[in-house]
Amino acid sequence: MAKDHFLIPGGPGGGWDTTARGIGEALMKSGLSDNASFQNMSGGGGGRAIAYLIEIGDRQGDMLMVNSTPIVIRALTGQVPYSYRDVKPIASIIADYGAFIVRADSPLKTWDDAVTELRKNVRSLTIAGGSARGSMDHLVAALAVNAAGLEGSRIRYIPYDAGGQAKAGLLSGEVQMLSTGLSEALEIAESGQARILAITAPETIPAYPELPTLKSLGYDTSFVNWRGLFAYPDVPDEKVQEYIELYSKLLKTPEWAAVRDRNGWMDLFRTTDDFEADLQAQEEQLRELMTELGFIQ
Repeated sequence: MAKDHFLIPGGPGGGWDTTARGIGEALMKSGLSDNASFQNMSGGGGGRAIAYLIEIGDRQGDMLMVNSTPIVIRALTGQVPYSYRDVKPIASIIADYGAFIVRADSPLKTWDDAVTELRKNVRSLTIAGGSARGSMDHLVAALAVNAAGLEGSRIRYIPYDAGGQAKAGLLSGEVQMLSTGLSEALEIAESGQARILAITAPETIPAYPELPTLKSLGYDTSFVNWRGLFAYPDVPDEKVQEYIELYSKLLKTPEWAAVRDRNGWMDLFRTTDDFEADLQAQEEQLRELMTELGFIQ
């Protein structure tokens, strides 16, 4: 029986953490694994975990790192000295979407309300995210504001170290809005503490038809954040194949479907070669977008 160890490049409560623990839960409940363990390793915008995977991944047995679009973004900005090329892409697992969320007592009832405020002064709202300036939460918020015909690069963005701290910033009233992944947003909204104004899915999500997409509100933009698994760079081909077979089985189980739907995710299972091609395509798209927004030269 497999023993699976997940390396998480951020602190508890963020999207990487939720994804790793959701995958581990489904592996164990479905009987595909009898021991899933988790290691949170914050620091360096995810760079510390990538360095650790490269350095000692082959001594840790079945260790896989969870990562997502920031592995591309942070390499482009130079925030992290590594890219997806320095590790071995195994498979993308899910698509998550951006969400914009406010406290339940916020005067902003809709995304249109937020846009009305931003039209008065694009820096009038404090928008938090669980990652640095110029990284994904910032980029997605800037994209959404751009779609309203405003200067997204000028928003007042407050960075926190990982999603858990950003949520605390919102709920304590330090900031007025949170730009985060839908799975994290659902967790706070379903507790009654906050309200989701809009999401960046290209179309309505079947499990959450009540959540408006930016497109459905007349703002012509969408953004998909994949989350996937990476191994150390020299992992043997037969081990890669084992992983692919394991996750191919997992994604067909009802235990996985329960985790996926609870988090508002969509399946996005693309294995090594296709996954790597997707990463290259996304890198080009993001380079163009980030240059346009002034995040990179």
